[in-house]
Amino acid sequence: MLNLKEDIWIFTYGSLMWRPEFPHIDSQPALLRGYHRSLCVYSVEYRGTQNYPGIVFGLDKGGACKGLAMRVEYRLVKKVINYLHKREMKHKVYCPKWLQVTIPNESVKAYCFVVDRNHKQYAGKLREKQMLKLIRQGRGKGGNCLDYLQNTLHQLDELGIQDLTLQRVVRLAKNI
Repeated sequence: MLNLKEDIWIFTYGSLMWRPEFPHIDSQPALLRGYHRSLCVYSVEYRGTQNYPGIVFGLDKGGACKGLAMRVEYRLVKKVINYLHKREMKHKVYCPKWLQVTIPNESVKAYCFVVDRNHKQYAGKLREKQMLKLIRQGRGKGGNCLDYLQNTLHQLDELGIQDLTLQRVVRLAKNI
């Protein structure tokens, strides 16, 4: 479905919102229905290690997710998709999909990274105590889990998106 003669949209909901590291010509608040932002992926490299995994976001089934849609100019689509696959698909814990998202004044197809529930790094819904342990121990080559969560929360706040669950998790993780 990749037409190299048209701009594309990328839906971002975690670190891609605040550290996209790819050129884009527009960003709009976006709503994706049918999936929600969830701390459901064990991180064994970027925010943790094999011996001390961290936890990061995935788009999981159900609900809705507010994030950012970033528009990529058609001339850079191939380069950006390659970059995103190198960054997000190293362990193949996500399934790239084209999904309908709502941005102000229109609905567009956007490239999204949805968690693969059958992957060994899929954590599912964790108990609070287990999640906090992963957040506190998670340190990898991309930094630590708590900073990752705080940066995501800060970006959501900047966008006027209130995520009470993430606010609570960050507050609890900071109170060691």
